[in-house]
Amino acid sequence: MSNGSSISQFLLLPFAHTRQLQLLHFWFFLGIYLAALLGNGLIITTIAWHHHLHTPMYFFLLNLSLLDLGSISTIVPKAMANSLWDNRDISYVGCATQLFFFLFLIVGEYFFLTVMAYDRYVAICQPLHYGTLLGSRACAHMATAAWASGFLYALLHTVNTFSVPLCQGNAVEQFFCEIPHILKLSCSHSDYLREVGLIMVSVCLLFGCFVFIVASYVGIFRAVFRIPVEQGRHKAFSTCLPHLAVVSLFVSTSFFAHLKPLSISFPSLDMVVAVLYSVVPPAVNPLIYSLRSQELKDALKKLIQ
Repeated sequence: MSNGSSISQFLLLPFAHTRQLQLLHFWFFLGIYLAALLGNGLIITTIAWHHHLHTPMYFFLLNLSLLDLGSISTIVPKAMANSLWDNRDISYVGCATQLFFFLFLIVGEYFFLTVMAYDRYVAICQPLHYGTLLGSRACAHMATAAWASGFLYALLHTVNTFSVPLCQGNAVEQFFCEIPHILKLSCSHSDYLREVGLIMVSVCLLFGCFVFIVASYVGIFRAVFRIPVEQGRHKAFSTCLPHLAVVSLFVSTSFFAHLKPLSISFPSLDMVVAVLYSVVPPAVNPLIYSLRSQELKDALKKLIQ
């Protein structure tokens, strides 16, 4: 990261320029952040406390909640502090750190959603082999692979992005440090293309995960519709719908944020879309799972009581 001597800090995009709106954004983000902390914290505590929830599905959900807590904590406290103190600054090291941890956690979450699709596929399409294919050792290996993949992905992109010479100022057109907006400050076309090429390879990998998720659900729906008893179909769907809803929210907002046409790309819209894919899912995911999973709802009630 050779740019530290030339740029000591970045200027993040403010949500508003008037004091009243800045304070409004602070309270808005505080509410979302507290909801995410409470929801994910309850899910983590409930799954850890109740032994009957120590199954592969809830083990992966616990990891997903940890990633949600981490990803929203990476960007929201800084955004809240900037709005409260009318500040835009983030240090060079702080920006690199924020980018690394956000990529690490958000990509790790995507890999866990892929693993959870496989879990649901085996549970419904190959129930007799569930204990063999998703034993404790297999689950630990898949979880380790998901965390490690997110770490390596983040490390590679962070080092490569901050190795690019920056000479187009230090104003980042986003409320947190994000690769596309940092690359806009590049003054080296070859280094810029190197990171873009790396991003394209990564997109192909992530698209492969998406295809795997879709293929898993095609198999799941085919198996569910072959179940003769309506109650059995309803039970099978109830275990899949929360995951499917979370995947749909995560993928649709992420895809729109990064693949929307340039003709409709401008700072205020980019900020709204960034909030939708980076801030809203960690707050909404616990609600989706707790409302759709009767087993988790019952355990939550026992924990609270």
